Order: sequence, then C-alpha cells, then structure tokens
Amino acid sequence: MKEQIKVIAFDADDTLWINETYFRDAEVELATILSSYGSEKEVIDFLFKTEIGNIPLFGYGIKGFTLSMIQSAIEFSNYKISAKEIEAIINISKEMVVKPVVLLEGVEEVLKNFQSKGYKMVVATKGDLLDQQRKLKKSNLESYFHHIEVMSDKQEDDYSRLIQHLDIEASEFLMIGNSIKSDVQPVLSLGGQAFYVPFHTTWQHEVVDSEIVHPNMKSFKNISEILSVL
Repeated sequence: MKEQIKVIAFDADDTLWINETYFRDAEVELATILSSYGSEKEVIDFLFKTEIGNIPLFGYGIKGFTLSMIQSAIEFSNYKISAKEIEAIINISKEMVVKPVVLLEGVEEVLKNFQSKGYKMVVATKGDLLDQQRKLKKSNLESYFHHIEVMSDKQEDDYSRLIQHLDIEASEFLMIGNSIKSDVQPVLSLGGQAFYVPFHTTWQHEVVDSEIVHPNMKSFKNISEILSVL
C-alpha cells in the first residue's frame, strides 16, 4: 500500500477540524425556540426529514441547514412562528459561521509528517464552498495541500472526476475521513484505498447499518495512529 499511494486526500469536517458538534448544538437551540410546539426529539426528527428533502435543492453546509431550520420552524409550528423567532434562528446560523476552527488532535503532526515524506495531499470535502474556504483559511493548513476540492456530494462519480483531475489511477489514491458512507465506500468501489477515522458525533445521514471489511480499508481510533502504517 505504502509504495503505491501517490495522493492522500483528507476529508475536512470532523477529520481535520470539529464541525458536527456545532450542528448538534444548533439543533438543540432550534428545539428550545420551538419548545412550545413540541419536544426536542420531535423538533430534531422533523428537521432531519426536512434536511434530507432539501439536500437535492440546497446541498450540504450551513446555508442549506439554515433554510431547513427556517422551513421546519414554519411547518412544525403550523405557521405560527413569529418573525422574531425566525430572526433568532438566523442568528443561530450566523453564530455557526463565526465559530472558531478547532483542529482535531494530531492533525498537523500527520500533515507535517506526510509533507516531509513527499506525499501529494489534497482536501476532498463537501459542503458550502464559501464556508469551507473560510474554515480552511482560518485553520492555517492551506500550505500543506496541493489541491482543494469542495464537492456538491461525495459519490463515486465525484471521486472519479477528482482522480481523473489528479491524473492518477484509483489504486494510487488514499482517502482519509470520518464517514463510511461518504469517505470510504465510494473510494473502495472505484478501486482506491481508504482510512476510516471516526468522530465521536456522526450525522444521521452518514450512518451506515453494517460494518465494512475490505482489504483496501483500515480503521484507526485517531488520526495519529496512521503514522504507524505510512
């Protein structure tokens, strides 16, 4: 594996830095605003269904999440939500945008190590382009990466286009990420290699029902453990 790899790709959110925690906190804040209309679980479940329905329209990221929160508030309250409460929901979104970018433990150590070994590294993530560019800049990690790819989604076709752009074979591509569904399965299906590093919080949409076993995949408890095999 080690000799074969030409490009190492990193997911961004919850692989390089904390992200999902902020979305879970925002869900709780939304449930507080809507507490007179239903329970926290009911609000969060309603929001999730709204988000999934809106992904084809708005994609991933804070902007799409905000629109889904507003839509959920309107519908869940049976159109009784006030303008002031909608403003409070928008403010939740604004607070998310200005959250600090907190690197996960060991990330910069791994990037420095791979850079010293001459690996070409890229970011392969999904979400809102402006938001991901902002987070990458605030992270101070830009200098480690040869290429930044912000995808509308992370399906086989998306990875295939990236691999073609990098002018390598799929077998020469290694993806490191925290999602089996988005970072591992599509890459393995193309013949690439994947390292799975779970984050303690996973969005429902990224959860898979069964474990995956594949000769081109390895799992690690934290990103620093990768240094033992590369």
